[in-house]
Amino acid sequence: MKYPIEKLRQDASRIFYKGLEAVEPRAAVKRNCRLEKETLFIGDSTYDLSKVKNIYVIGSGKASAPMAAAVEDILGNRITSGIINVKYGHTADVSHVKLVEAGHPVPDENGQAGAQAILDLARTATADDLLICLVSGGGSALLPLPCTGMTLKDKQDTTNVLLACGATIHEINAIRKHLSGAKGGQLARAAHPADIISLMLSDVIGDDLDVIASGPTVPDFSTYQDCMDLFSKYDIIEKLPEKIIKHMEAGIAGDLPETPKEGDPAFEKTKNLVIGSNIDAVEAAKAEAESLGYNTIVLSSMIEGETKEVALVHGAMAREVLKNGYPVAAPGCILSGGETTVTIKGDGKGGRNQEFALAAALDIACHENIVVLSGGTDGNDGPTDAAGALSDTHTIKRAEELKLSPQAYLDNNDSYHFFEKTGDLLKTGPTNTNVMDVRIMLIS
Repeated sequence: MKYPIEKLRQDASRIFYKGLEAVEPRAAVKRNCRLEKETLFIGDSTYDLSKVKNIYVIGSGKASAPMAAAVEDILGNRITSGIINVKYGHTADVSHVKLVEAGHPVPDENGQAGAQAILDLARTATADDLLICLVSGGGSALLPLPCTGMTLKDKQDTTNVLLACGATIHEINAIRKHLSGAKGGQLARAAHPADIISLMLSDVIGDDLDVIASGPTVPDFSTYQDCMDLFSKYDIIEKLPEKIIKHMEAGIAGDLPETPKEGDPAFEKTKNLVIGSNIDAVEAAKAEAESLGYNTIVLSSMIEGETKEVALVHGAMAREVLKNGYPVAAPGCILSGGETTVTIKGDGKGGRNQEFALAAALDIACHENIVVLSGGTDGNDGPTDAAGALSDTHTIKRAEELKLSPQAYLDNNDSYHFFEKTGDLLKTGPTNTNVMDVRIMLIS
């Protein structure tokens, strides 16, 4: 069956939004938490609240506000107090927890002040208290607490260099943990000996606990030496503030304490639970695609690598569907999740999802009836107000009619302005969730 392009575009959007519904933070919290009389059940853990003196709610991330709202729905006045750092605009109605709006992906003064307040609150906890820590994607940048002798500007400059060099989130967060007074298990160290339970909405490949929001309550497996090795790998030593390099060298020499590792007493009463991840969104998208009549395949929820190269692989699979009926017959849907990277060489504006859609559009331009949608589940793709973009087999032709050069826009990392002119930006607004990206290719 041959579907018109407009139907494919509408279906792609419908499939994407169905994926978002599956990772709505409030619902994710309530699936994993319930209160029965004096017993709080969180995953496989139970807490007798009759023996708990204070309940504190802390955390950071783009999805942490609705997560906090869900915890308030469950516990209400039992909550003593709380502080959560959220991205500007990513809020929710809460009454017991204070929300601090702050900068992301580059940290700002609000984030630093909120992070200090969170750490101070954690330090007041005793062995009779329970800390519920809510973290999600974006939580690392939203918990900026520079180490002693370091300024916020040092961290801001370092973040900008890391975002531009093509480093993965695993690599970026290893460095963030060694520049922080709260991340990499240090929040758990501050709250010891209280009971700590962290609820995590994962935005990292493989749902590695120590990487989600830089693992504030998780043992850190990275070291100062790992950080220096990453600086060399991406050839960015000369681009980083001198204080950062000296800090890492001091850590390697043993003049600074390492982040807490596995077996540290800080984790004796600490538990961490992933309550939602990219595969949940991808599986919901798959079910919706199948209900719409598409033969659907999920490539992986762990796709990473350079965005333009990943786009070419997806484009090749779409062409294979058209020509040979593999890996699925048309009408087909190819789904993938994960988080790619962009090595910035131009001075344009965009994000990995918009760049994916543009690179794919160039690759499928000579074929018919293929639609591409790539979107960030948080509603923000890079430093833009778009979640991503849609493209199809007619996108390049339409662009040329508008006197645009798609390749020039791609080379300049300026996919935002390209799709702004073609009218193909995907704008969802803040979704209040964050489980990496979902990519959809429909072929008929």
